[in-house]
Amino acid sequence: MMTAAETAASLANEPNPKNRFDKRELAGAFGDLGTLIPFVIGYITVVKMDPLGVLFSFGMMLIIGGLYYKTPMPIQPMKAIGSAAITQTAVITPGMVMGSGLFTGLLWLTLSLTGALDFIAKIISKPVVRGITLGLGLSFILQGIKMMRSDFLVAIIALVFTFLMLNNKRIPAMFVLIILGIAAALIKDPGLFAELSGIHLDLRLPQLLPIHMTWSDFLMGTLILAIPQAPLTLGNAVVAVTAENNRLFPNHPVTEKKVALSQGLMNIVSPLLGGIPMCHGAGGMAGHVRFGARTGGSTIILGVILLATGLCFSNSVILIFKLFPLSILGVILFFAGLEMAITARDINEKNDFYILLVTAGFAVWNMGAGFLAGLIMQELFKRRIFKLH
Repeated sequence: MMTAAETAASLANEPNPKNRFDKRELAGAFGDLGTLIPFVIGYITVVKMDPLGVLFSFGMMLIIGGLYYKTPMPIQPMKAIGSAAITQTAVITPGMVMGSGLFTGLLWLTLSLTGALDFIAKIISKPVVRGITLGLGLSFILQGIKMMRSDFLVAIIALVFTFLMLNNKRIPAMFVLIILGIAAALIKDPGLFAELSGIHLDLRLPQLLPIHMTWSDFLMGTLILAIPQAPLTLGNAVVAVTAENNRLFPNHPVTEKKVALSQGLMNIVSPLLGGIPMCHGAGGMAGHVRFGARTGGSTIILGVILLATGLCFSNSVILIFKLFPLSILGVILFFAGLEMAITARDINEKNDFYILLVTAGFAVWNMGAGFLAGLIMQELFKRRIFKLH
């Protein structure tokens, strides 16, 4: 199995990539389903978001992102906002989700355009960045194992097949995972055959401002959802994803400002179409790359699929997603976590390794706390308040 370092080396030797649309890009397109599907289902079933708005906005942003970045720059649900929205069902409304998205968009546009983000990025050392990546990778591994427990036998079979075929150039591992997942879903629930016959074409067009939002919704969405998300977004979806993109794709480098700017723009547009808050998560890039993605073609493919599903089958989305068992999504998330965690291997100095471990340890619990803890440790060593022998 090719390591993350070997993958990075092979990608670095490639010429400036143009978007490709081959079978490996198709396989890599599904490398982030482990986070996408559970959050989308939660928003639709619990918060009562319209599937059309959610899928259409996701699809459009993925297509634009692939065309613009030309690397597998992911578009993911914002995890802190999504988790709070789905678990606090008594208080969260679609209007508050819209408000949190708009505030998030304004925040990142402001930070990027004023230059404040450039100042923040300069004070963050490599061990802190790697610690955030390691913490996120470990979080993905743990969450993946938790999801696999829903059907451990299927998960073990899927893990073995994935390890065996991860670098098979003829048959991408993701195709095997999808086939295994669909077969397991149909065997475990034979009634699903009859349910699938209920899938029907239902063409709908998106609306502008489909969600009603009051000033109260905007304020509550900002306080309850958006502000707690900001540190996580800074650490994972700005700093870490920039470092990951530039490590893997040095011929297509990005800056924190560029990533934050696009994040701000898509969070201004998405709520206006009935979509949810989105970010560029480093874990998503690891998932896309691990399963074969090398260009923006992978995100364009996924975007077209989500766009078509939203426009043509929005009333059957939950039924379609039943073909992807939680255990298989857990396997996908597990491998994305491995891909992220292994990037921490290039930290060798003892002081730097302490900073990395402190950052990662807190980041497993809370990404914002990990980011802050890493910066504090970094400054303590820099000022020689802490010394290691």
